[in-house]
Amino acid sequence: MNNKYYNKNLKSFANQNRKQMTKAEACLWKYALKSSMRQGHLFRRQRPIDKYIVDFISLELGLIIEVDGGTHNIESINNKDKIRQAELESLGFIVIRFSDDEVLKNMNGVIFKIDETIEMILSSAGGGG
Repeated sequence: MNNKYYNKNLKSFANQNRKQMTKAEACLWKYALKSSMRQGHLFRRQRPIDKYIVDFISLELGLIIEVDGGTHNIESINNKDKIRQAELESLGFIVIRFSDDEVLKNMNGVIFKIDETIEMILSSAGGGG
């Protein structure tokens, strides 16, 4: 997937978010996405896509990974998350979400789910694995 949905108007906000990542986001970046790359696929963090800044994205895979803090349990925020996810999916992205607790307490499970999703994307694209 190309970068046609990149929103340069949100670049400064994305840079600010990058400097102020939550503990869970920082852990996921450091231990799962930054240097190891998932199955050879590059991820970027705090990337402006359309009218949103997504936590992590692999443009090559069309995969967005979101990490939700405790406030995402509030109904109004949860409803906004659903709308946001539906809009990103309508652009062709696959979105997977994890809670802060999942990332901080079950990193292996989170990594497994990310790898499983990558395998699904590759197999559905005819990429094998």
